[in-house]
Amino acid sequence: MSDTKNNYGFTTTILHNDRRKTIEQGSLHKPIHTSVAFGYGDARQLASVFQGKEPGFRYGRQGNPTVAALEDKISKMEDGVATLCFGTGMAAIGALAQALLKEGDHVVSSSFLFGNTNSLWNTVAGQGTEVSFVDATDAANVEAALQPNTRLVFVETIANPRTQIADLARIGQLCRERGILYVVDNTMTTPWLFRPKAVGAGLVVNSLTKSIGGHGMALGGALTDTGLFDWSTYPNIAPNFRKQPPAAQGIAQLRAKSLRDFGASLAPEAAHHIAVGAETLALRMERTSANALALAQMLEADPRVAAVHYPGLASHPQHALATDLFRAYGSLFSFELKEGIDCFDYLNRLNIAIPASNLGDTRTLVIPVAHTIFFEMGPERRASMGIAESLIRVSVGIEDTADLVEDFRSALP
Repeated sequence: MSDTKNNYGFTTTILHNDRRKTIEQGSLHKPIHTSVAFGYGDARQLASVFQGKEPGFRYGRQGNPTVAALEDKISKMEDGVATLCFGTGMAAIGALAQALLKEGDHVVSSSFLFGNTNSLWNTVAGQGTEVSFVDATDAANVEAALQPNTRLVFVETIANPRTQIADLARIGQLCRERGILYVVDNTMTTPWLFRPKAVGAGLVVNSLTKSIGGHGMALGGALTDTGLFDWSTYPNIAPNFRKQPPAAQGIAQLRAKSLRDFGASLAPEAAHHIAVGAETLALRMERTSANALALAQMLEADPRVAAVHYPGLASHPQHALATDLFRAYGSLFSFELKEGIDCFDYLNRLNIAIPASNLGDTRTLVIPVAHTIFFEMGPERRASMGIAESLIRVSVGIEDTADLVEDFRSALP
């Protein structure tokens, strides 16, 4: 299959992407390359690859043919110019601090964050980078927090677990005007429902463990450079990476400092699993989004449910924004039971949904948020994020809609 420019759709492009480059023995998928070392017949070529003068693989920690094939696939998904894959989604976010931030820098982050991301930013703050947490559903709050030393603004598209939606386009415009790196975590929407490049993101985060991989069988994460940010203006690029063309400076430093130096690499076996799972992303997201909407509507109408948080509901504070930005409303929602109904007893009465901590699986997963993934941050911080003690997070799978609706309805007392 030739590598000429085409106008194929999302799924066709991803499904056939491996074959657009040379592939061993005519394989339909890029094979799993387990070698960590790559030999060259010409020692000068080896030196040239190490110096970045020509493409090639140096050592498995910095890149691998199987991982590179996945990186190219993710770049196509996000309409980016380059992608780096990592061992986990958190490693991808940690790479921002490891490779791009220094003591004395400042970060503005949404206060509505995945619990581990919140914990990571607090760790970064303890190491000398100031972090300001703001309500990013209004760009004015982000603007008020900016400082002369602000290096990046970080938001999630749909917050986990309360589904708040950042003021994505206005924050993007603000970052463009100020020349600040805009980083958007696209995990909850995925590139099928939304491309952060459309709102000016310079870097896009995806946890590949979640919906892109889709089957709960491989950990992985990715950072995609959209090509929109001018890295020649970023003050923390080291002199040796300034030798690269400006468009390549950010990804070159990220690869060296977070993969070569820090070793947060994705294994080729995991890359293969994720790449195969990614082929059905659009199909799965359409099904899980439809299932999530049906479940959210049923629960919202039931008097035994106190609140349902899902962008697809007209009652959601950012419903209009979500409708404008996203192809559909995603597979994640959360809800609160009326006082007096024990959330553990409810979860134990479910027959299909599985108590588990992952997201984006083909199976529907449920978890009591305050008692598990957000327990460590304490009741005051949970309250500030709008997380009730009875909050149940639901990651909706691809099961038959009627079966899911009946399972969640019949478990209500």
